[in-house]
Amino acid sequence: MADNKRRDDDGDDRLDDEIVDDVADDDASGADEPVSRGGTATRSRARAESADSRPTTRSETGRVGVFGRIARFFREVVAELRKVIWPTRKELLTYTAVVVAFVAVMLTIVGVLDFGFAKVVLFVFGNSD
Repeated sequence: MADNKRRDDDGDDRLDDEIVDDVADDDASGADEPVSRGGTATRSRARAESADSRPTTRSETGRVGVFGRIARFFREVVAELRKVIWPTRKELLTYTAVVVAFVAVMLTIVGVLDFGFAKVVLFVFGNSD
C-alpha cells in the first residue's frame, strides 16, 4: 500500500513538473495574453488579431445598440446556414419516407395496445358489451 502511495506521488510530481515546464515555455515565448490549454488559445488569439483589423462599430460608450445586436444575430444566422450541408432531393424523399413509415408503424403499435388495454379494462370492470 505504501508503494502505491509513493508511485502516485511520483506521478503527480512529474505531471506538476511538466505543467510548470509548459508554462515556463509559454512565458518565454513572449505571448501577450495568458495561454489556456486546448483549442481555445488559438481561437482567442485569432479573435484578438481579427478584432484589431476590423473597424469598431460600437458607440462611444462601448455598448452595441439593440438594432446592432439584431443585425449581428441575423448575420450569424446566415453564416451558420451557409455551413449546413443540405440534402439532395432524393435524400430528402428517402428521409421523409423513412419517417412516415416509422410513424405509421408506431401508430399501429400504440393503436393495437390501446384497443387491447381498453378491452381488458372493460372486461375487468364488468362492461361486457
